[in-house]
Amino acid sequence: MTEQLWRWSAEQTARAVRSGLVSSVEVVSASLARLEETNDVTAAFVAVAEDALDRAKEADAAVARGEVLGALHGVPIATKMNTDVEGLATPDGVAAYLGNIASETAPPVANLLAEGAVSIGRTNSPPFSLRWTTESAHFGTTRNPWDLSVTPGGSSGGAAVAVATGVVSIAQGNDIGGSIRYPAANCGVVGIRPTMGRVPLWHSPPGHGMSFAMQMMFVEGPLARTISDLRIALRAMEATDYRDPLAVPGPRRSGTDRGVPRVAMVIDAGDHAFASRSTPEVDNAVRQAGTWLRDAGYQVDEIEVPLLGEAAMLWWKLGMTEFKVSGLGAEIRRVGEPGIRRFFDLMEEAAKAAFGDVTFADYFAALSQRSLVRRRLSEFMNDYSILLLPNSGRAPFTLGEDIESVDRTHSLMAHQWPNMAVPLLGLPGLGMGVVREDGAPLGIQLVGRSFDEDSIFRAGEVIEMRSAISTPTDPVR
Repeated sequence: MTEQLWRWSAEQTARAVRSGLVSSVEVVSASLARLEETNDVTAAFVAVAEDALDRAKEADAAVARGEVLGALHGVPIATKMNTDVEGLATPDGVAAYLGNIASETAPPVANLLAEGAVSIGRTNSPPFSLRWTTESAHFGTTRNPWDLSVTPGGSSGGAAVAVATGVVSIAQGNDIGGSIRYPAANCGVVGIRPTMGRVPLWHSPPGHGMSFAMQMMFVEGPLARTISDLRIALRAMEATDYRDPLAVPGPRRSGTDRGVPRVAMVIDAGDHAFASRSTPEVDNAVRQAGTWLRDAGYQVDEIEVPLLGEAAMLWWKLGMTEFKVSGLGAEIRRVGEPGIRRFFDLMEEAAKAAFGDVTFADYFAALSQRSLVRRRLSEFMNDYSILLLPNSGRAPFTLGEDIESVDRTHSLMAHQWPNMAVPLLGLPGLGMGVVREDGAPLGIQLVGRSFDEDSIFRAGEVIEMRSAISTPTDPVR
């Protein structure tokens, strides 16, 4: 077959493999060839799965026996290197952790493989998965295929680039402060941060544990080129796993609006230390998406929601306090490379300038405030089932900009309020892009009610049909 199989969607690929139109070996071989063709420019992958073709042969043998492995039968996927896969290292972007070999496979990856997917490799992430870019002195700097000089996003930057360039149609990622949504939008693909509890979690982090508030905000989710593929991947990932006692064998809220769906378009999140006004370019992108939704029959009202800025501020107060007391800060200084050490120091300095020294009383007050903010926003979303937000308050920043100075780091932190507010609230968020004047993507975000991913998927499909972003794309050279 002469057609470029790596361009196919996951849905199209699985259907073709199951029917015998193509073999999984052909599809996986095409993905591996595409990886080899692009990775010298993008550094999206840090390792190639040695058993990928063997797993593809097993998928083809199942077809020959008349068996269907699942919705992703024979489909190539990628896994992020901060997520455990049995027998492989889980370095989390840290060279010192290369000896941490996983004894079992984490639920989100295990669930994808159980649906017949074939993992072809591990994608890049920054050290400790703790930057909005994917730069590593050891593993390389992942490049945005639309513009090699700007961030592809982080921490799932490798995953987003792998999808955008056609190496895979689905990649696994995770998100605690925009790490799925921001790279997806920057690279012109789509990524879903599901409702907290939707996808079961389990991992064995090296050197440090996951702190209390972080456990309440960390989720796993997929990235894809189409929302149709995103739906398939999320359904696969959310299968029940006994290792996560907090996972919800989820209700799937669908059609929760009565009558015309109502969307709150939020350009401004109020005046907070960590919520900056978006640039005019971003405002225009959000308003364009609002126009498309309005044309499709949605009621779209522009509303200021200061609760979102408050939520972002609470993320930083809780997050930076826990980074310190959990030992993560000390671990970064012990084994981190210069870039992550400087980024962490600048974040700490910016947070201290905003909050001072946070006491335990302040910390517990912030936890209580989190519950209040969540309840108040839930009440607001009784009237508006979807929030339309920026993805970030500015266009993707230049590589290295996040470690230039404390003022520049604080500015970036404040522009990321949409990416920080949503995890604190525990709501589902869909990151995607619209085309700006130079043809590159500019990010927006759709946020839904708890366990109502379907509503933001439907709204996202309206935008997807009109946004004219063309992926897979070749990286610029």
